[in-house]
Amino acid sequence: QLQASGGGLVQAGGSLRLSCAASGRIINNYIMGWFRQAPGKEREFVAAINRSGSSTYSADSVKGRITISRDNAKNMVNFQMNSLKLEDTAVYYCAAQKGWNLRSIEYDYWGQGTLVTVSS
Repeated sequence: QLQASGGGLVQAGGSLRLSCAASGRIINNYIMGWFRQAPGKEREFVAAINRSGSSTYSADSVKGRITISRDNAKNMVNFQMNSLKLEDTAVYYCAAQKGWNLRSIEYDYWGQGTLVTVSS
Protein backbone atom coordinates (compact mmCIF):
# COMPACT_ATOMS: atom_id res chain seq x y z
CA GLN A 1 0.00 0.00 0.00
CA LEU A 2 1.22 3.46 -0.91
CA GLN A 3 0.05 6.56 0.90
CA ALA A 4 0.84 10.05 -0.31
CA SER A 5 0.67 12.95 2.10
CA GLY A 6 1.62 16.58 2.38
CA GLY A 7 -0.88 18.22 0.07
CA GLY A 8 -2.80 21.33 0.86
CA LEU A 9 -3.22 24.95 -0.12
CA VAL A 10 -0.08 26.79 -1.16
CA GLN A 11 0.53 30.16 -2.73
CA ALA A 12 1.89 30.61 -6.20
CA GLY A 13 5.62 30.98 -6.08
CA GLY A 14 5.85 28.87 -2.98
CA SER A 15 6.96 25.31 -2.41
CA LEU A 16 5.38 22.03 -1.53
CA ARG A 17 6.77 18.83 -0.14
CA LEU A 18 5.00 15.54 -0.55
CA SER A 19 5.83 12.19 0.95
CA CYS A 20 4.87 8.68 -0.01
CA ALA A 21 4.98 5.96 2.61
CA ALA A 22 4.87 2.31 1.65
CA SER A 23 3.50 -0.45 3.78
CA GLY A 24 3.49 -4.09 2.89
CA ARG A 25 6.04 -3.52 0.15
CA ILE A 26 9.73 -2.83 0.23
CA ILE A 27 10.20 0.11 -2.08
CA ASN A 28 13.81 -0.63 -2.95
CA ASN A 29 12.39 -3.31 -5.22
CA TYR A 30 10.68 -0.66 -7.34
CA ILE A 31 11.17 2.44 -9.38
CA MET A 32 9.04 5.04 -7.62
CA GLY A 33 7.17 7.74 -9.46
CA TRP A 34 4.91 10.70 -8.99
CA PHE A 35 1.96 11.54 -11.20
CA ARG A 36 -0.67 14.22 -11.04
CA GLN A 37 -4.15 14.81 -12.33
CA ALA A 38 -5.48 18.32 -12.70
CA PRO A 39 -9.21 19.01 -12.74
CA GLY A 40 -10.68 18.00 -16.06
CA LYS A 41 -7.40 16.62 -17.36
CA GLU A 42 -5.80 13.24 -17.74
CA ARG A 43 -3.29 11.97 -15.28
CA GLU A 44 0.26 12.91 -16.24
CA PHE A 45 3.69 11.71 -15.29
CA VAL A 46 5.73 14.10 -13.14
CA ALA A 47 8.91 12.40 -11.96
CA ALA A 48 10.54 9.09 -11.15
CA ILE A 49 13.51 7.81 -9.20
CA ASN A 50 15.40 4.56 -9.61
CA ARG A 51 15.79 1.91 -6.97
CA SER A 52 19.00 3.19 -5.45
CA GLY A 53 18.08 6.87 -5.74
CA SER A 54 21.07 7.54 -7.98
CA SER A 55 19.04 8.55 -11.01
CA THR A 56 15.91 10.59 -11.55
CA TYR A 57 13.78 11.64 -14.48
CA SER A 58 11.16 14.39 -14.62
CA ALA A 59 8.65 15.79 -17.04
CA ASP A 60 9.56 18.92 -18.97
CA SER A 61 6.69 20.78 -17.31
CA VAL A 62 8.38 20.56 -13.91
CA LYS A 63 12.05 20.16 -14.80
CA GLY A 64 14.23 22.44 -12.76
CA ARG A 65 11.55 22.95 -10.14
CA ILE A 66 11.39 19.55 -8.52
CA THR A 67 13.48 17.28 -6.37
CA ILE A 68 12.58 13.65 -5.92
CA SER A 69 14.39 11.52 -3.37
CA ARG A 70 13.93 8.29 -1.54
CA ASP A 71 14.82 6.80 1.81
CA ASN A 72 14.75 3.07 1.36
CA ALA A 73 15.52 2.46 5.02
CA LYS A 74 12.32 4.30 5.93
CA ASN A 75 10.41 2.94 2.94
CA MET A 76 9.56 6.46 1.82
CA VAL A 77 9.79 8.65 -1.24
CA ASN A 78 9.82 12.42 -1.08
CA PHE A 79 8.94 15.04 -3.64
CA GLN A 80 9.52 18.75 -3.47
CA MET A 81 8.36 21.31 -5.99
CA ASN A 82 9.39 24.96 -5.97
CA SER A 83 8.16 28.05 -7.78
CA LEU A 84 4.63 26.74 -7.81
CA LYS A 85 2.27 27.84 -10.53
CA LEU A 86 -1.51 27.85 -10.64
CA GLU A 87 -1.35 25.05 -13.18
CA ASP A 88 0.38 22.82 -10.66
CA THR A 89 -2.97 22.43 -8.93
CA ALA A 90 -3.77 18.72 -9.06
CA VAL A 91 -4.16 15.53 -7.14
CA TYR A 92 -0.67 14.05 -6.79
CA TYR A 93 -0.17 10.30 -6.73
CA CYS A 94 2.80 8.15 -5.92
CA ALA A 95 3.27 4.86 -7.70
CA ALA A 96 5.62 1.90 -7.88
CA GLN A 97 7.01 0.23 -10.99
CA LYS A 98 8.39 -3.30 -11.12
CA GLY A 99 10.22 -2.56 -14.37
CA TRP A 100 13.50 -0.82 -15.02
CA ASN A 101 12.60 2.13 -17.22
CA LEU A 102 12.60 5.52 -15.55
CA ARG A 103 10.86 7.04 -18.57
CA SER A 104 8.02 4.52 -18.54
CA ILE A 105 4.56 5.65 -17.54
CA GLU A 106 3.43 2.10 -16.87
CA TYR A 107 3.24 1.56 -13.14
CA ASP A 108 2.07 -1.42 -11.18
CA TYR A 109 0.92 -0.05 -7.84
CA TRP A 110 -0.76 3.20 -7.01
CA GLY A 111 -1.44 5.11 -3.86
CA GLN A 112 -4.34 7.34 -3.04
CA GLY A 113 -3.61 10.87 -4.08
CA THR A 114 -3.12 14.02 -2.13
CA LEU A 115 -4.63 17.28 -3.33
CA VAL A 116 -2.42 20.28 -3.94
CA THR A 117 -4.14 23.59 -4.61
CA VAL A 118 -2.05 26.54 -5.71
CA SER A 119 -3.65 29.92 -5.10
CA SER A 120 -2.78 33.32 -6.50
